[in-house]
Amino acid sequence: MRRLRRRCEQRLAGLVIPHPFDLDAFAAVVAAHRGRPLTLRPMPGLGTGAPCGLWLSLASADYVFYDPGTSRLHAEHIVLHELAHMLSGHRTGLDVSGGALARLAPDLDPRTVERILGRVSYTTAQEREAEMMASLIRARAARPAPRTLGGGSLGRLADVLKFRL
Repeated sequence: MRRLRRRCEQRLAGLVIPHPFDLDAFAAVVAAHRGRPLTLRPMPGLGTGAPCGLWLSLASADYVFYDPGTSRLHAEHIVLHELAHMLSGHRTGLDVSGGALARLAPDLDPRTVERILGRVSYTTAQEREAEMMASLIRARAARPAPRTLGGGSLGRLADVLKFRL
């Protein structure tokens, strides 16, 4: 677990987690980090025998779908889990043969899909890693915003040196 946590913390190093936390603002940080658009979309029906969250990667953009029929905090965690898959570069995904993709996104040409991952269990290493990263993001977001020494030269120097009061 310690190695997993360390690896996840390394992946999160340098990513700005907004204070106070705002999921859309954090999604914008991830989009900028990946250099491509990212859209978060509620999708009723996820979670009923299907994944409660889903990351769909196309050549030009990423989409995260989540079950809106749950609490705000749970929906946010589902999205953070999918964003963690992105940040980790996970590749193994759902089997979309047999029309499963068509049921989820009927207007989407399956040939345009580069990657699709769904949050269905926690049994694989990738799922455990995504869950750990989502929890670390949430924990960092819950911390109070760091206070600096203020403006002026001393404040800027403290910021550069990462010195906090």
